[in-house]
Amino acid sequence: MFIIKKLRLQKGWSQAELAEFSGLSIRTIQRIENGENPGLETLKSLAAVFDMDVSEIQKEYTMEESTASKEERWAFEQVKREKRFYKQLISYICVIGMLLIVNLVVTPHRLWVIWPAIGWGIGLVMLAVRVFMAGSFLGPEWEKKQIEKKLGRKL
Repeated sequence: MFIIKKLRLQKGWSQAELAEFSGLSIRTIQRIENGENPGLETLKSLAAVFDMDVSEIQKEYTMEESTASKEERWAFEQVKREKRFYKQLISYICVIGMLLIVNLVVTPHRLWVIWPAIGWGIGLVMLAVRVFMAGSFLGPEWEKKQIEKKLGRKL
């Protein structure tokens, strides 16, 4: 339910804080924000927290598709992609760091840690390109420019 996430973020609350204030579980909040339909009692709890009527939240929910701009939806999805990338980056640093320590302790004369670092690093670079450059490189704007160029039109 995009509206719940939007209202929560407007208040500056985490999912845990919203769960605490509403008396719901964090998992319930996550499910609602991922698009699962909440029951009436859940809607009542959320309406009370946001100081709204249940009918207002239901109205917002039904109008959500038309009121949520493409930019807002894209922004939320982009943040999810970036979060995934940063989690992968942290994992990479931790695991490769531990492997480096093991490598230096067990076989200091041979740096075998370079191979997993390179392999995983290539995957990480590919993910970074997809996350941070997908819209600009070979995206819709690029396509539009190329079509206009092929048709001999000025932009």
